[in-house]
Amino acid sequence: MNVNKLQTFITLSECLNFTEAAERLYCSQPSVSMQIQSMEDDLGVPLFDRIGKKLYLTKQGEHFKPYAEQIINLLHSAKDHIRQLEDLSYGTLSFGASNFVGVYLLPKILREYSKKFPDIKINMNITTSHHLNHMLESNKVEFLVLSDRVMIDESRFQRTTFYQDELVLIVNPSHPLAHKKECTLEDLVNETLIIKPDKSATRIFLEEKFKEYGFSSPKYLEISNLEGIKQGVIHELGVSIVSNFAIQQEIKNGILVKVPIKGVNFHRGICYIYHRSKHLSPAAKQFISLLDNHYS
Repeated sequence: MNVNKLQTFITLSECLNFTEAAERLYCSQPSVSMQIQSMEDDLGVPLFDRIGKKLYLTKQGEHFKPYAEQIINLLHSAKDHIRQLEDLSYGTLSFGASNFVGVYLLPKILREYSKKFPDIKINMNITTSHHLNHMLESNKVEFLVLSDRVMIDESRFQRTTFYQDELVLIVNPSHPLAHKKECTLEDLVNETLIIKPDKSATRIFLEEKFKEYGFSSPKYLEISNLEGIKQGVIHELGVSIVSNFAIQQEIKNGILVKVPIKGVNFHRGICYIYHRSKHLSPAAKQFISLLDNHYS
């Protein structure tokens, strides 16, 4: 089995159409069919089901796909790493980030990085923690930057916390709490708390903290996006508890008000994660060094 066969399999598994796969791979349709047939012979199992005019991955094909992706991605990474050892004007910095981290925390660091290494292509994938974990497993990204509340297998992955993020209560300027120097959790009992959906790392973190302080959760309004949550507070749909780092502009412009909660603090670590057995590229090492130095 060779790399070309693996790439053909991955391409066909994405489009599930022989003609389209051939166009993407710049080869003939019979060539795609022959390579897939050869792979199925090598593995001794069918990778695709052909039902009428439609193509489907078999159960074996679905299980084989992540391994094929890992092999291809690892090969591409190895080529980049080798060239970067001699010359950091080549290659890609590819990593994943959670929404808050990618949108608010990292742009300043990326600006510094791109000035220092202008020829390195930056590929930052902002998505859910579940999808980020899948990308790391399949070598689609070298490392992740996200909250330390996300569960990982620490026997396989190295986690390093480089920043402590504070979450704070925000309200609309016309809200009664906006005129107080501080409030208590009891002041929120009758409020609608705008929060991310169930299973979100931030949601789980806040609910754990509420339990720790003996607070009965208020009525929730769920919005999956941090910008959407801020807009919800601005438009008086409720109050929220979000990263202090993410509301600097709104506080400065007077469209949100931050209210301290007496005797309560919400701190979470922001960390980078990579596979313990993985050799990080020189480009990735330089970026991680910037994270450590900037927030130390």
